[in-house]
Amino acid sequence: MVGAGISTPSGIPDFRSPGRGLYSSLQQYDIPYPEAIFELSFFFRNPKPFFTLAKELYPGNFRPNVTHYFLRLLHDKGLLLRLYTQNIDGLERASGIPASKLVEAHGTFASATCTICLRSCPGEDFWADVLADRVPSCRVCTGIVKPDIVFFGEPLPERFLLHVADFPMADLLVILGTSLEVEPFASLSEGVCSSVPRVLINQDVVGTFAWHPRGRDVVQLGDVVHSVEKLVKLLGWTEEMRDLVRRETEKVPRVNR
Repeated sequence: MVGAGISTPSGIPDFRSPGRGLYSSLQQYDIPYPEAIFELSFFFRNPKPFFTLAKELYPGNFRPNVTHYFLRLLHDKGLLLRLYTQNIDGLERASGIPASKLVEAHGTFASATCTICLRSCPGEDFWADVLADRVPSCRVCTGIVKPDIVFFGEPLPERFLLHVADFPMADLLVILGTSLEVEPFASLSEGVCSSVPRVLINQDVVGTFAWHPRGRDVVQLGDVVHSVEKLVKLLGWTEEMRDLVRRETEKVPRVNR
């Protein structure tokens, strides 16, 4: 389970950190209050602020970091049952983790849908409009095209229901960079069997780790990247990690903003 804290080292702000989180910086957009940018009612009245923000979050502007590649290494070694993420930045995909292993609980910018005729729209068309400062519109009915991320009040993606089968099967749960405040995602941390170890790698003690810890819980506090690097060293994977990061970062040049 991962949250915004794994992407902040890549330059993407989290949502709630006072003074530096995304919500604190949204006053630059023409919105009545920060959360409005993710509310459907406001989006339909004035979609421009959201697409201005979307351009800032364009996946090509950022690269995965060591934490994303650690998760990729788990996949490469056949150890990753599933990766549940709150993030909409697409860096898990960019690190090379296949979509079949991902549950993007709050949706994704990788696909988009017309809000009127519900036609699925090609991602390249959607991003071409966003990067050109245009509100994306459907080529069929001219309705506004919205990326498939979850706004307030919208249901979570159907894939989220995989947790019903995944969590009872897990023999280890690793939780990285999340406040465990947003439901129903936060409650997933309780979904593994009581005998299964849970490892929290985070800046702070959060969720039931704070008020109802389990006997086999492990908590590593501090900088997430440094903590992951320590874990990788303990596992004896340091050279493999370096090779993976070098191969992946040499593949695709960073897109200039």
